[in-house]
Amino acid sequence: MMTEIALNVLDVAENSVRANATLVEIEVIIDRKKDLLSIRIKDNGCGMSEEQLKNVEDPFFTTRKTRKVGLGIPFYKQAALAAGGEFYIRSELGVGTETFASFGLSNIDRMPLGDINGTIHTLVVYNEGLDFLYTYVFDDAKFTLDTREFREILGDISFKEPEISQYIMDYLTEQKAECDGGVNV
Repeated sequence: MMTEIALNVLDVAENSVRANATLVEIEVIIDRKKDLLSIRIKDNGCGMSEEQLKNVEDPFFTTRKTRKVGLGIPFYKQAALAAGGEFYIRSELGVGTETFASFGLSNIDRMPLGDINGTIHTLVVYNEGLDFLYTYVFDDAKFTLDTREFREILGDISFKEPEISQYIMDYLTEQKAECDGGVNV
């Protein structure tokens, strides 16, 4: 089992990369009034057949050729349910896939969100062929990182360039802190 929710986000988003998505949308919402942490990950990748969708929550099912088990989705679902939340996955072949997980924010069994900035940074910098739309909401505050906007400004400059990579990390860190005041969930 993963030790923080951000690692589940990384795992599911990497599935989007393998599904040849061109856009991955990640939304993290922390609502203290509702005592809820929810995460939605949506892509425009190849999607799954009905058979794949029926089996995706089975830990002994995977479409990968490098291993015979696929534990990411089953562990993610179990983490959400154990923390008093819910989980679903929807997919349409040729259209894309959406996962949703919610967690009781004050539930004793909820894993910490963890390093969500590091996760988003890793996804953005090391998957330059994709666009990411990341939204972070903390109560009534919100910020968005849209790599399409970064590309308009930067042109052909790689996100892997040290100055650009550092700028992206600084942007994530500053914007998140502005939203949540440094509160760790």
